[in-house]
Amino acid sequence: MIELKFNFLKREQMQSEAILKQLGYAPNTALLAQLKRIEDTTQGYEKIKKHILDLHEHLKVDDSYVAMSNSNDYFKIKIEAPSEGRKEEALEKVKHFSDKYKVNVEKVEGKDTYYILGFNK
Repeated sequence: MIELKFNFLKREQMQSEAILKQLGYAPNTALLAQLKRIEDTTQGYEKIKKHILDLHEHLKVDDSYVAMSNSNDYFKIKIEAPSEGRKEEALEKVKHFSDKYKVNVEKVEGKDTYYILGFNK
């Protein structure tokens, strides 16, 4: 029984490390703990985690990305496109992500940043 629990925890840690790597982080204890807090805070995380990683990949072409927020226990979407056209493309991808997968996002006032709050039932 203890071995099964250990294997489950080890697999969970490996999955968390893979998520961090996909987002461009070098996994460490602090980042794993932060990711765990974000997972716990994000409503319906298990339903949308794959879509969050897909969004990250789609935004790269617009010089934008998904990251972990330093100030809140949420993922954030950073729009850093160098032109208005690419910024609009990135915003369209965020809207499509939000609508298609029923994900609540909240714009950070005064910034081209959005928090991923979670699955909207």
